[in-house]
Amino acid sequence: MNEWAGRWPRSLVSVDTALTREFEARLRDCSDLAFGIAYGVLRNRADAEEVAQDAFARAFRRFDQLRDRDRFRAWLTRMTWRLAIDRWRSDRRREAREDATASKPGDSSFEDVAIARERAAHVWRAIDHLPDEQRIVVVLSAIEGHDTEHPVHAPGERGRSR
Repeated sequence: MNEWAGRWPRSLVSVDTALTREFEARLRDCSDLAFGIAYGVLRNRADAEEVAQDAFARAFRRFDQLRDRDRFRAWLTRMTWRLAIDRWRSDRRREAREDATASKPGDSSFEDVAIARERAAHVWRAIDHLPDEQRIVVVLSAIEGHDTEHPVHAPGERGRSR
């Protein structure tokens, strides 16, 4: 069995259904592709393996919804690409935030910088775990300085943005 397919928990791949067997066969055919795509984006083996496994798990959960099973390879490729890009963007945002926090004027000692970085990393991990809508509000209001109040529309302007 392929290197990647062999990493699936037995309870996930040992279910004896035609759908599961078909998924396993398609996974064997293109599992190295998923790792290659993730590695090409992330340039980190551990992160690429994690993204590839996440893509496999999502593909398995949604395989029954795939209408054209002959397009599995393209479907898995797109899914892996999107997950890898999301991971890459998240990592870049986190690094930028940590760098910005650590380089504020007034942090005079190494210890102060380390404490500030650790605090910022903790806060950003918490923000990253929020649902998308809440995360966007927190980032735009608290960090970017945007107002959270709804704009007041004059009569007749309802629904139009300014």
